[in-house]
Amino acid sequence: MNGSSPGRNGFTAAYLDRVGSSFTDFLAVTAPDLLPGRRPIPQLPVGDITPHGTTIVAVTYDGGVLMGGDRRATMGNLISSRDIEKVYPADAWSVIGIAGAAGIAIEMVKLYQVELEHYEKIEGLTLSLDGKANRLAQMIRGNLGAALQGLAVVPLFAGYDLDAAPGTSPGRIFSYDVTGGNYEERGYSAVGSGSLFARNSLKKTWRPGLGGDAATRTIVEALYDAADDDSATGGPDPVRRLYPIVYRVDAEGTVRLPDDEVSAIAKRITDERSAADGQG
Repeated sequence: MNGSSPGRNGFTAAYLDRVGSSFTDFLAVTAPDLLPGRRPIPQLPVGDITPHGTTIVAVTYDGGVLMGGDRRATMGNLISSRDIEKVYPADAWSVIGIAGAAGIAIEMVKLYQVELEHYEKIEGLTLSLDGKANRLAQMIRGNLGAALQGLAVVPLFAGYDLDAAPGTSPGRIFSYDVTGGNYEERGYSAVGSGSLFARNSLKKTWRPGLGGDAATRTIVEALYDAADDDSATGGPDPVRRLYPIVYRVDAEGTVRLPDDEVSAIAKRITDERSAADGQG
């Protein structure tokens, strides 16, 4: 039986005989046109006419890792969306935040979620955190052609390491470049147009062994500072009730923090800043 001949019940050999655990590899054989990196590459740069997600930040704390993202997407000098979601659970023990071409990034996240679930079903166990980071690097590398035409996707990945050695932090953060380069960050990281300002904020507010509540405030404050200096990053919007999306990953798994909790932290930050400026 070859790869194109019908097998049992009309399924091709790829459906019946393939033993690999990568859903992306399976898709490359059965329907390669569905992979983001296999689609025709535009001949002209098109980055300015497609929505782009902006700033994502992540920090480790004493119980795991937190990741947050603002809600704004831009298209050139225009705001294309005020309530986009940029942080998603990758699986029960990890999260992924997207920066770059929003449409391709969201599609890549969905494919990545299926990739991890497919591996777990085939192998009967959860992929290690390093394995998850490497799988994501391969997917980013496959989008290099589109990235060179302005449709880059540069995510931030973080998770709880179930295999962490005693005495080491179970929360880990991985950053990437457009070629699929994979780099583990220490303590905190940020990507996107406001990442420079977010990192400067994190340098001053993050410290090893930070508690969960303090780490959550660090995330929200970093996004607030990024929005203060970067027009592509959206700040807290109490009129529309739009606040950063924040996920926590610890020994209990991946949980999205309630909007009320995040909005309360954002309000405390704005009240403190107003008071410091003599406007409170």
